[in-house]
Amino acid sequence: MAVSGHVLEVNLGNFQEAVVGLSRKVLVLVDFWAPWCAPCRALGPVLEKLAAEMDGAFVLAKVNSDENADLSRQYQVRGIPAVKAFKDGKVVDEFTGALPESAVRQFIKKNLPLPGDDLRVQALDAIAQGKAAEAEQLLEQAIGLNPRNDPARLALAHLAIQQGRHADAQAQIGAMSPTFQMETEVEGLKALLEFTETARSTPPMPELEATIASEKGDLRAQAMYQRSLLLLLQGREEAALDQLIEMVERHKNYQDGLARKTILKIFALQGNQGPLVERYRSRLSRALH
Repeated sequence: MAVSGHVLEVNLGNFQEAVVGLSRKVLVLVDFWAPWCAPCRALGPVLEKLAAEMDGAFVLAKVNSDENADLSRQYQVRGIPAVKAFKDGKVVDEFTGALPESAVRQFIKKNLPLPGDDLRVQALDAIAQGKAAEAEQLLEQAIGLNPRNDPARLALAHLAIQQGRHADAQAQIGAMSPTFQMETEVEGLKALLEFTETARSTPPMPELEATIASEKGDLRAQAMYQRSLLLLLQGREEAALDQLIEMVERHKNYQDGLARKTILKIFALQGNQGPLVERYRSRLSRALH
């Protein structure tokens, strides 16, 4: 529900669309607040004023934390007001407490899109429509406008992997800033490159399944690992994780805990969050103990 042009009231029912989805196109600031909270009443008008003043540079989503305890828990709100900046569907920055207007301005400024980010958003839409060549051209234009546009390099690296151009993907990763290379998404991308390279020398699925059924020890563990990679690269994440959980249960120490390490890399591919990660994190914990 819109409070004003660039201010929304958000709850659990519309959070996915109004915050996560919208943040793929524009910076979204989520203000967790409550009516009884005096600092919230001080910060709220500042955020609303800046949303109006900046006229679409960002969207302010207001979440009543008393009425949306599940959202507060999910996003680890431990004090209010809590402001979390969402870009590309995830939290990229945050602060707690009622900051002065100058500090809030600085917070917004450092999280606003980079030059060329409009092209990157167009490229992501093109990817969703299966227009890889158009997306690649748009991403290269975005990087041309700003060579430090690491999110554009990330998208370009993903495209390169999909097309089997692993050296190009590595080059894009290498050109990212050291700080950005530590981001979960980049760690996931590195894992995907590793999985794809390993799978090149993997036997066909029927052969792996026969080995799993007939062999024991390291030969069986190796086949289970290879089968999990093939499943993952087919887009069957749950089946891959099921195989790796079984591997943890039966071959926990194979290659210094390879199954556990691989599961954590798959979590990184998923951004270390979401229902799939939570479900299999619990299963991994049980399998290890």
